[in-house]
Amino acid sequence: MFLTFVHNKVLFHYGTKKWQYSFNEISCLGLIRKKTTFYLEDGSFIAVTALAYYCMLFSDIIDLYYLVPTILCYTVITILRFNNIAEFEYYVLVQDIYGKETKIKIKAIDRQTIRKQIDIYLNQKFEQLVQKSI
Repeated sequence: MFLTFVHNKVLFHYGTKKWQYSFNEISCLGLIRKKTTFYLEDGSFIAVTALAYYCMLFSDIIDLYYLVPTILCYTVITILRFNNIAEFEYYVLVQDIYGKETKIKIKAIDRQTIRKQIDIYLNQKFEQLVQKSI
């Protein structure tokens, strides 16, 4: 369990990251999904394309000898780009009533488990608010 509920406290432990808040100190607890960026792969693709056009237009390389290295570079870039199938990065976001914000990066595999535990927290928070209003 990544989230642990003890009396009036919420404990979070994920890898080396830990935090502890009182139940009433948390103003926002949730998951954030951020799209992964591929700046290195995109930049290298542009550089290889520019080099290929330069060789094609301004150099004296005969018989398209620049084409084989260009295709090999495109192959390596494509393998690097699609080797990592994780399309998104996931974070657990905690905001407390004092304005402090904590973001912890989590693995995509653990997302469902943490989401269920956050739902349990939100249900407990709702039940607590309902009991206070009665």
